[in-house]
Amino acid sequence: MTDHDNQPIEYPIDGTLDLHQFSPSETKEVVCEFIGECLSRNILTIRIVHGKGVGVQRRIVHSALEKHPNVISFRHESGSGGGWGATIADLRK
Repeated sequence: MTDHDNQPIEYPIDGTLDLHQFSPSETKEVVCEFIGECLSRNILTIRIVHGKGVGVQRRIVHSALEKHPNVISFRHESGSGGGWGATIADLRK
């Protein structure tokens, strides 16, 4: 992941990815890199915050998750944690 000056961004890997700071064109790559980093840390349940908006980020996230070989399943987060604005995914090593 890089910022606008092409400098690497240090992003904490704790199982939650907030996509608000990324553009839709970066979403697929960021999600795939995040999954890889979580797997390397044995984090097998992840939360991706994509926002509610008009659903552009959500559709990109869901498409990436559907195609990723290490994703077992995914669902919208329930309750007050985000609802339609966040997706939970279960991963396999």
